[in-house]
Amino acid sequence: MDDILEKLTTLLEERRNADPNSSYVANLHEKGLNRILEKVGEEATEVIIAAKDAGNKTDNTDVIKETADLWFHTLVMLNHLDASSAEVLEELERRFGVSGLEEKASRSQ
Repeated sequence: MDDILEKLTTLLEERRNADPNSSYVANLHEKGLNRILEKVGEEATEVIIAAKDAGNKTDNTDVIKETADLWFHTLVMLNHLDASSAEVLEELERRFGVSGLEEKASRSQ
């Protein structure tokens, strides 16, 4: 499972230029960044709802599924912007060991 982001990145790159009538990813790219961002926002909202509902359930299945949808659409967004999950992971690694409060304060400087 360690290389799932690499596999998804490769798959998203392949599908980016596919026929929009046969590929959901190509269809999103064809519709443009605003449509992709709408999907990211929609999925983020669904994660929040699922997480709130999880308090009333015995498992987190819905939260996991909705989070997977959010991550997927975020990867499509990164791909559309010619960015990668590897860059996000590098940024997370850079922040590792840095206080969240310190990191946030450094952004405003």
